[in-house]
Amino acid sequence: MMGKSKTAITPTREENFPEWYQSLVRGAQMAENSPVRGCMIIKPYGFALWENIQSTLDGMIKDCGVQNAYFPLLIPLSFIAKEAEHIDGFATECAVVTHHRLEKNAEGKLAPSPDAELAEPLVVRPTSETIIGETLANWVQSYRDLPMKLNQWCNIMRWEMRPRLFLRTSEFLWQEGHNCFETEEESRADALSMLDIYAYFVEEHLAIPVIRGEKTPEERFPGAIATFTIEAMMQDGKALQSGTSHDLGQTFSKSADISYQDKDGNIAHAWTTSWGMSTRTIGGVLMVHGDDDGAVMPPRVAPTQIMMLPILKGEEDLDHDLVGYSGRIAAMLRGKGVRVHVDDRDLRNGDKIWDAVKKGIPVRVEIGPKEMADQTLTFIRRDKGKESKTTLPIQEFVDMAADLMDTIHNDMYAKAKVMLRDNTHRIETVDGLDEFFKSGKIGFADMPITVLDDPAIEDVKKAHGLSARCIPFDGNGERVIIGKSY
Repeated sequence: MMGKSKTAITPTREENFPEWYQSLVRGAQMAENSPVRGCMIIKPYGFALWENIQSTLDGMIKDCGVQNAYFPLLIPLSFIAKEAEHIDGFATECAVVTHHRLEKNAEGKLAPSPDAELAEPLVVRPTSETIIGETLANWVQSYRDLPMKLNQWCNIMRWEMRPRLFLRTSEFLWQEGHNCFETEEESRADALSMLDIYAYFVEEHLAIPVIRGEKTPEERFPGAIATFTIEAMMQDGKALQSGTSHDLGQTFSKSADISYQDKDGNIAHAWTTSWGMSTRTIGGVLMVHGDDDGAVMPPRVAPTQIMMLPILKGEEDLDHDLVGYSGRIAAMLRGKGVRVHVDDRDLRNGDKIWDAVKKGIPVRVEIGPKEMADQTLTFIRRDKGKESKTTLPIQEFVDMAADLMDTIHNDMYAKAKVMLRDNTHRIETVDGLDEFFKSGKIGFADMPITVLDDPAIEDVKKAHGLSARCIPFDGNGERVIIGKSY
């Protein structure tokens, strides 16, 4: 790790990981806190990353025969109350609209009008199973209407007491899928299939290795009969739940009466699933790959894959058309399908370089008069730093640029995979779990599933802020991952 005086971000990861993360988000110009406590303003660079995540994942979802739709932000309280277990899971996080008009009160200040109280309170969408279920009850009438597969991209409101940009905010962005099927087997297969899509996306586009598994009953989504998850490890050893898929059985179809006439003419209830991934994955990208100089963007979703930096070293260089020269190279790279930008701002060279570094742009290309004269360019990989500095003929670089993005992705994934492997510890007893976290070590505990039946584990979990992250699929249901989490 670089010394404190040589890093762009203070404190460093080692000194204070939470503060490092907040500084990274600000330095990379990803997001900032809004005037509304717990909410965030996603800045253009951060939103460009979300757009790339969204467009890629949206295509994968549509390839599964899912159609996009949109459902209301406001949900009648009676809809949610039909599923008692579901509302219990979200009750403390719900924001509620009770009035439909403001007026000046006796002190001359705006306040809810006493005469404008809603006949029924409306809950600001914490998730949409209930309102979509009520709609599907009208849309599904016959077995011929099934399967019905829907997804929406929207915002969600869950009142957050301890907000952190991207990771936990009262309002966040996500996609939520809601599918209906004739049989229990189809719904289970769909829930598992969507988890595979999430895992593939996170590993193959965000360069983050994940553990696939099932949530324990106490960690299960309210109302689900099974919740499947992908868990990623951040550099501080904590878990980030990075995508979930729920087999809802007939819980919501019965409460919303999503029923249909089957092939034999009988009335049956549908089997449903729901699944989602949110902007917290951006937090995962930053915490898995970032370093003490800023973000390190996975190239397949990076808003800018290559930043062209015309380097002027003095007034005598002004006669050189470095900006135009860089622009022509950029056009060649775009022809190869690479996202490239020329930084022609009137800023010091050092400021432009540090801006590209802090934003984590995968490749920085520096072009001065010498490179222009030699028909070459010099590039530096963000993930490797100064030691990767290489000078190549222009056409050679253009021809290898797309492959270079794949190489960077693979190297970033391999590095994160080593982190996950080296910090997942096989621990067999509750005492061993206690000793591990007492010692200040970080990471996941891979334990026998039977430890969850040991009464002593609850005290250990509470003492160290631990939770059961998942029962990994590759453990044959006999192991459980326990750790700290975001």
